[in-house]
Amino acid sequence: MKLLRVGAKGAEKPAILHTDGSVRDLSAVVTDIAGDVLTPEGLDKLAGVDVSSLPVLDGNQRIGPCVGNVGKFICIGLNYADHAAESNMPIPKEPIIFMKATSAIIGPNDDVIIPKNSDKPDWEVELGIVIGKPGVYIEQADAMDHVAGYCLINDVSERTFQMDRGGTWDKGKGSDTFGPIGPWVVTKDEVPDPQNLNLWLEVDGKRYQNGNTRTMIFDVKTIVSYVSQFMSLQPGDIISTGTPPGVGMGIKPEPVWLKPGNVMRLGIDGLGEQTQNVKAWNA
Repeated sequence: MKLLRVGAKGAEKPAILHTDGSVRDLSAVVTDIAGDVLTPEGLDKLAGVDVSSLPVLDGNQRIGPCVGNVGKFICIGLNYADHAAESNMPIPKEPIIFMKATSAIIGPNDDVIIPKNSDKPDWEVELGIVIGKPGVYIEQADAMDHVAGYCLINDVSERTFQMDRGGTWDKGKGSDTFGPIGPWVVTKDEVPDPQNLNLWLEVDGKRYQNGNTRTMIFDVKTIVSYVSQFMSLQPGDIISTGTPPGVGMGIKPEPVWLKPGNVMRLGIDGLGEQTQNVKAWNA
């Protein structure tokens, strides 16, 4: 299943993508794509729905964030060996965890706003894990039981805030609009091997990132198990799993930073695409 949320900001309707390409209204079945709807029981209920009988929604409506009311937006840093190399950082011995503010979350095609005092805004295409079954201290052998599905994420970053302003990475990751997610949650039954997905990102038509999840240092099951050793995971939590090489910070001979007027376009095999216009603060 491909689950999404459509409509104006704050008034999104739950929906499902039909096999014929139409967007069907799930409002009579569930109130949102969030929380308990993403548990195994909730997804089983949706799997039993006759999608062809649901009302068709306007396919030109705004697509909102694919998960509503996200409790935790967890990120894994330096999780691709080739990205660690371009960043001149050692390969982590354990997953690096940081948090992205849930207030950063926007729809997949909403505008990305460069914050005040920013001088090094950057991009990062990432595979997102959407948690379904809650748990804590999850064994690796059981980790996939806790995954509802996957989504596309742009982990927009501000490198000066992240690297040069003291403290943790969170400062450079949590600005408003820095978390486009979607267009949809793809349930795990449609992603048989999350460790063999091509992912890419372009700025103004130039492809900067072109990677594959097989070069992840820590795979999906390892990440889910590891994160659960430090915090419980709840339905609708999102884990962003790191980015392949080609971020602006790593471009040689000079880094390339986002600027107003840029257009970012990104995608992952089977998980859809995003397009964001980059704008200045208060522009």
